[in-house]
Amino acid sequence: MAENIRRTFEREPKEFEEKVVQIDRVTRVVKGGRRLRFRATVVIGDRKGRVGVGVAKASQVVLAIQKAVAQAKKNLVTINIHETSIPHEVMKEYCGAKVFLKPAHPGTGVIAGGAVRAVVEVSGITDILSKMIGSSNKINNVYATFEALKSLSEREGQALKKEKKQKPEAVKTKKETESKAKKTVKSKEKAKGKK
Repeated sequence: MAENIRRTFEREPKEFEEKVVQIDRVTRVVKGGRRLRFRATVVIGDRKGRVGVGVAKASQVVLAIQKAVAQAKKNLVTINIHETSIPHEVMKEYCGAKVFLKPAHPGTGVIAGGAVRAVVEVSGITDILSKMIGSSNKINNVYATFEALKSLSEREGQALKKEKKQKPEAVKTKKETESKAKKTVKSKEKAKGKK
């Protein structure tokens, strides 16, 4: 009996870590009065370079968060991470919010405000410097950070390492094709010799 109870409480580990950045009460004025709803801004990530942002409204907070998570999963993006930081400096603007991100040495930690910190932490970056310029609107700052991370390109060293990893495979394929070509030439020569 006790084992069955334990099994019911044991949950599977979630694929993505979820962070609720902001929950707002929003009202819509209609003929009968005001309609109250909740808007949730959620950031999800796997701490391995994948991150997504979702904003959704619902009549209850829990429903709004669930809808925002579902939307964030649709907007997932893989970003380029160099060791524990980002490959280069980047600045992006979204509506009135500007976000500046700068790589940092290992051990620096995440130097960022609430909205930027949420996006950066779930993406898996552990060392970064940042500055929010202009608007303090959390949704705009989250989207500006998201756009900045999306726009990151690989470092030259990273691209070279990937090429080096791919080159041995290419060499093997060349050797295989050469040996196949030699075999076909030999088989043609044997066929001619028989004639």
